[in-house]
Amino acid sequence: MKRAIAALLLLAFAGIGGALAYQAAVRERDYRALLVRGDTALRDTQRLGAIEAYSGAIALHPDSTLAHLRRGETYRQLGDFDAAARDFRIASDLDPTATRPLEALGDALYRRQWFKHSVDVYEKRLRLDERSSEFSYKLALARYRDRNIEGALAALSQAIRLNDQLPDAYYLLGLCLREEGRSPEAVNAFERAVALSPGLVPAREELADVYGALGRRPDQLEQLQVLALLDRTRVERQVAVSLAQARAGHGELAVLTLSSALERTSDQGRIYGALGRVWLEMADTRDDALSKALEALERVALTADASSEVMTLYGRALVKANKPEVAEQALRQATRRFPVEPGAFVVYADVAERQNHIDAARAALIDYDALVSDGTGFASRAARIGRLSLRLAEPSAAVAWFHRASAASPGDIGVLASLAEAQLSAGDRAAAQRTIASGLEKDPKNAALITLSHQER
Repeated sequence: MKRAIAALLLLAFAGIGGALAYQAAVRERDYRALLVRGDTALRDTQRLGAIEAYSGAIALHPDSTLAHLRRGETYRQLGDFDAAARDFRIASDLDPTATRPLEALGDALYRRQWFKHSVDVYEKRLRLDERSSEFSYKLALARYRDRNIEGALAALSQAIRLNDQLPDAYYLLGLCLREEGRSPEAVNAFERAVALSPGLVPAREELADVYGALGRRPDQLEQLQVLALLDRTRVERQVAVSLAQARAGHGELAVLTLSSALERTSDQGRIYGALGRVWLEMADTRDDALSKALEALERVALTADASSEVMTLYGRALVKANKPEVAEQALRQATRRFPVEPGAFVVYADVAERQNHIDAARAALIDYDALVSDGTGFASRAARIGRLSLRLAEPSAAVAWFHRASAASPGDIGVLASLAEAQLSAGDRAAAQRTIASGLEKDPKNAALITLSHQER
């Protein structure tokens, strides 16, 4: 009896084991079939179908690194980087020694602009294999976007040590060096980048820009010409070349460049605007240049979509042609077109003041100051606004602006004299006395302050 029972139990266990084995085999077969179905759907660009199939595979095998990785790649193709990152992270957790999930996770986080997180993942990936120049470069790029320039330079050094034929690495190196103010070294990096990849347009753009900043005009022009050849369809390339030619003193050549570009583009407004600029810069040395500048600029400035920059150039040309009334109208429009050319406010203020439109001139200078937020020339602008305020019989406003001018330029005795005058006009004799005394301490023979001291008595 006992033997019979034992035999029956063995048969039962064998049956259960067989059933479990069969179920496992079926689950494995279905899992692999779903992976194949997902791969087929992905090849046919049926991405939603692929996600459904991979999700089914994950339901059968939640611990499948491969299924999570493939579903994550499908989400990435759909542009859903959050979902992609979740799958890549799970895949990496399931197999911490695998490099592919970490690579994909770092890329997804970078595309999501979570640069600090992508840095952490790329660093983890490199700890698995420090010999990857590609991921040293990716780490450098993520650190650069995370504003860690020093860290980016360290990673770039590693990337270039492993592979000195990476043009993108040298381009990024140039960007980092330029941000640190190391322009000569940045030039070397950009030059190396374009030597390795002559068609690398961003590197040539940066190289042209840094050449210009260093005053290397011939080298800048050469790069701009190459860029124009590489990208013939963009009219701004021809404009950049022509303006560089004009800055180098070759105005006639710049005109030829732009005239040739007119025949190859429908965007003639930009070309005529550049022609007007070039002719206007030649107006002091060539008799017919001013009329040619006006002719070119009128083709654009009289249209409804003329830019603030073009309207400013047109206003300057009209001023030079001694047409202040029309110039004032053009420059007023220039200050109302967006994006606005900041210099339009200053030129408009000059013309408005000459036309005795003092309020408009002052408002333009105040608008310019609010727009540029630049300390360069602020003291003289503030003093000018103060003088205009006095002409408008607004001494309190004048006092405020002269105070700002004096704070920006403490050694300017003329500003102190103007401040004292404004304080007297505002009826603040005590403040005027203090200002006059302070000024006379610095310059006892200053005629304006001496005169004001007598008036104050």
